[in-house]
Amino acid sequence: MPIKIPDNLPARALLEAEGLSLMADTEAARQDIRPLRIGLLNLMPDKPATERHFARLLGASPLQVELSLIQLSSHSPKTTSAEHMLAFYRPWEEVKGERFDGLIVTGAPVETLAFEEVGYWDELTQIFDWTQTHVHAGLAVCWGAQAGVRHFHGVPKHVLSKKCSGVFPHANLEPASPYLRGLADEIDIPVSRWTEVRPEDLPADGSLRVLLESEESGLCLLEDIRRRWLYMFNHPEYETGTLAAEYARDSLIDPTTPPPAHYFPGDDPTRAPRNRWRSHAHLLFANWLNEVYQTTPFEMDAIGG
Repeated sequence: MPIKIPDNLPARALLEAEGLSLMADTEAARQDIRPLRIGLLNLMPDKPATERHFARLLGASPLQVELSLIQLSSHSPKTTSAEHMLAFYRPWEEVKGERFDGLIVTGAPVETLAFEEVGYWDELTQIFDWTQTHVHAGLAVCWGAQAGVRHFHGVPKHVLSKKCSGVFPHANLEPASPYLRGLADEIDIPVSRWTEVRPEDLPADGSLRVLLESEESGLCLLEDIRRRWLYMFNHPEYETGTLAAEYARDSLIDPTTPPPAHYFPGDDPTRAPRNRWRSHAHLLFANWLNEVYQTTPFEMDAIGG
């Protein structure tokens, strides 16, 4: 089944050119299917690129997905036009009376700040609490994942001495998990962060289960079984050239910035990178959507009960 996104969303033309099946409102109305309602709380500065990253993965599933773009009510983005936000996003205050099968919380460029110093921290914690009554399952990415484990479990983050950037091998620690079904014993995933969550800080009661971990870059994917949340500290949604663009940006600020590890062939930034994580990312998101589909109530009003 295709993904339902706004007809004039900038990501639509590019995704259609890639062969992704997209659906308009009129087509969706003709199908006697209840689509999965997935909200995307987009905290990233380049919102059109982030929309494209996640729509690509959500739209590859055989399930029909209705993607809703959500923004914070207490924070206005400075790097995305007001026209784009007004056309495609709704503030959380406007949608908080609704229910969703799934919610994705993205990363944000605030990771070196203490959580309480982030201007929208109070609203974000309210949103995390709201998911316990209005959202069936959640997936948080990068800083969003760090924020989730901090809020729900009190787990701290630690600032690294240098940025962890590259494509690192990760061990599949729970191959029987429905979220990792079909994934290889070791998979490559892009990493791009200045902070980390450490295993020794996880709750001793086992309420957070480690699914993916790297010897080089540390924890990657945690499962919060009781809350039906996944916390992904890295970026399987990245496009082939995303790390290259970040490297070019960072090099302008600091010319001594090292290239992302294991990313450029031969670690040579003049050579075009190759995507070694695309298939893993698609399978991981397909597994998440399937688990949401298999467990969510058919009646939306029953979500959260």
